[in-house]
Amino acid sequence: MTSPNWLPPQPIAEPAAPAPAASPPRQSAFKRLAGPILIVLAALAKVAKGAFIVLKGAKFAGTAATMLVSVAAYAFIWGFPFAAGFVALLAIHEFGHWIQLKREGVDPGRMMFIPFLGAVVATKSLGGSAIAEARVGLAGPVLGSLGALAVAVVGVAVDSDMLRALAFTGFFLNLFNLLPIVPLDGGRAMAAMAPWMWFVGVGMTVALVFIWPNPILILIAILGIFEVYKRWQARKHGAEGNPAYYKVSPKQRLVVGAVYVGLIVLLALGMDLTHIARTFSDV
Repeated sequence: MTSPNWLPPQPIAEPAAPAPAASPPRQSAFKRLAGPILIVLAALAKVAKGAFIVLKGAKFAGTAATMLVSVAAYAFIWGFPFAAGFVALLAIHEFGHWIQLKREGVDPGRMMFIPFLGAVVATKSLGGSAIAEARVGLAGPVLGSLGALAVAVVGVAVDSDMLRALAFTGFFLNLFNLLPIVPLDGGRAMAAMAPWMWFVGVGMTVALVFIWPNPILILIAILGIFEVYKRWQARKHGAEGNPAYYKVSPKQRLVVGAVYVGLIVLLALGMDLTHIARTFSDV
């Protein structure tokens, strides 16, 4: 007999399993990459801003740009290696002027390269005297000749016709600049020489125009004629503006003349030694 209070055993309920946590919403591939990309872009923007601030006031920024343009222009004719070497020799030549301007107490401006016309260092003064002008004028060919000589030595050492040709071009470039006519370096040097050399320089340039017609030579001849006429008239009428400008001691004239003639001889010899004979069969 069973007790009236007895109940059959009840099954024990198992605890309910926790509900699965909701998975975070899945980001698209674009959103996953956007964050790192934006961080990198922000960092690059800061670097670019700093570089722009630095280059904005740097004189070499314009110089580098004109150098690249000149290399590209010459490369169409000679190929990139020769073009790059030629512009480098131009830079060495102009750097000679730049150094001497500093030595004369003048703050030189930017060095600018002009395709097929050469290069120039902008300046408001050449030193304030004829002897300073001569030193600045000759400093370019002096350093430029050393640069061409270095190329020639390497060209001989490695037996490279390309480097020999580049050295020949460098010697010619510096020798051409020694023509005694403004605005060439020889014209700067002739400020410390006797005035009769000015007329010799004009005559030489005019003769070259007939022997070797060239637009650049024509331009130089025209500019030279005007410059010599202006200088001659100023001296003739005693209207140089600064009579002390052309005051040069005999010793200084001797040094300028010796450097000038010495450069001509050495550069002519360098051209002779690096000249590569060509025939139509080599073309």
